Amino acid sequence: MFECLTPLRGVETIGVVARMLAAFLCGGLIGLERSAKNQPAGMRTHILVCMASTVAATCGVFIYLKLELVSDMSRIASQVVTGLGFIGAGTIVVKQKTAIKGLTTAAGLWTTGIIGLCLGAGYYELALVGTVLVLLAETVFSKIAMKIGLRPVYEFTVSYRDKGALDEVMRYCKSRRMNIRRLRIQSFSEGEISRYVANINLRGNASPSQLLDAIRARPDIISAEYRSAQER
Repeated sequence: MFECLTPLRGVETIGVVARMLAAFLCGGLIGLERSAKNQPAGMRTHILVCMASTVAATCGVFIYLKLELVSDMSRIASQVVTGLGFIGAGTIVVKQKTAIKGLTTAAGLWTTGIIGLCLGAGYYELALVGTVLVLLAETVFSKIAMKIGLRPVYEFTVSYRDKGALDEVMRYCKSRRMNIRRLRIQSFSEGEISRYVANINLRGNASPSQLLDAIRARPDIISAEYRSAQER
């Protein structure tokens, strides 16, 4: 596409140096954004991943063009991608079986490695476009996602005598377009009292205090309380 990049596509010294510098720059730019957000994989990790992928791809090109030996570039690329999966998995953390952290960092590392493969193959244009789009996804679209926001999730704990009380609560939630994500019922030996625990995603104009008041107003309800599910 760009004639000025033609001398840099080969595997001579100038081409190899250009590949490594581009890998250092692309990996550093992506990693800088991650470091600014105090993520486990920062600038150094992204630089190393991008440079390692570039070295692997460049070696494949060199073996095929200069040594004139059989070299399967697709196999080299597949092995690099597999290795990136293991590295990315190490950045994913699961908290309390509900919150997952590090998915964006893992995806960024995986994409950085792919960009390194493009650079190793001499495809500078695609690597540049990929780097710019990754930075846009991690900065601009991150702010857009925060503005959109996730609807809050609340966990209600309700004790009741009659099973019909639970049905009334669920009908009330349905009429207010509240989505019950999880429902767990526990029975106790003291009489016929059951305890009901549900995670409810509130929609529309509903509020947790309104739902709590509606639950407590029912005659068969013994007690009711709620808390934010993120407090776990």
